[in-house]
Amino acid sequence: MMSITAIIIDDERLARKELTSLLAQHKKIEIIDEAANADEALIKIHEKRPNLIFLDIQMPGKTGFDLLEELDYVPDVIFTTAYDEYAIKAFEVNALDYLLKPIPFQRFLEAANKMEATQANGDGGIKDKLE
Repeated sequence: MMSITAIIIDDERLARKELTSLLAQHKKIEIIDEAANADEALIKIHEKRPNLIFLDIQMPGKTGFDLLEELDYVPDVIFTTAYDEYAIKAFEVNALDYLLKPIPFQRFLEAANKMEATQANGDGGIKDKLE
């Protein structure tokens, strides 16, 4: 099976580093880039077209939800946030999962396994659900 490509989008460097170390333990998901804000992420997603994004919600300027609305190509999304109050909205836009920071390893594994199953089934992408 080919690897799943991912971009980590979070304004906090330590949060990106934590997620990178979790992903290092999961060989099927390959981090191809990182972004510190929605505008940077928009460009990188357009250029690299990852299968998956790990997306923070609260970022300076635009939120993760704002970013999703601007994308033409929308990969699968796993939200990573310190706030639980956005969970319902996240699933309304058909997020694959919603991880609360700090992310426990077991919970991360559940999300990664869900992503693998989605890719194996040929599902993926949430753009049609945003409209």
